[in-house]
Amino acid sequence: MRAIQGEFEHLVLLSTMRLGEGAFTAAIVVELEDRTGRDVAPPAVYVALRRLEKKEMVTSLMRRGSDEGQLRERRFFEVTQDGLAALRDSRAQLSRMWEGYESVLGEGGQ
Repeated sequence: MRAIQGEFEHLVLLSTMRLGEGAFTAAIVVELEDRTGRDVAPPAVYVALRRLEKKEMVTSLMRRGSDEGQLRERRFFEVTQDGLAALRDSRAQLSRMWEGYESVLGEGGQ
């Protein structure tokens, strides 16, 4: 299994998973901006999604959205089993790395 390459890919993968069937590039950008408080460039998300697709962590398919009146097809993304496994591994690794820092960072890491 391939590893997630960097924080941004990690965040894109998590946002894609959170959005479920509604995960297309523009929605992922909004999700990232809302949850991180950062400005996100749509081309950066598109490039990250393409990299994740090459690693078989996401799949994509062209279809119309579920909103009424949506005429244009969009490329929707879905996290694969490999993507979920990579997120699980990454979460476990980060949890192990954070162990012992509770007293330095305050209770609950906040």
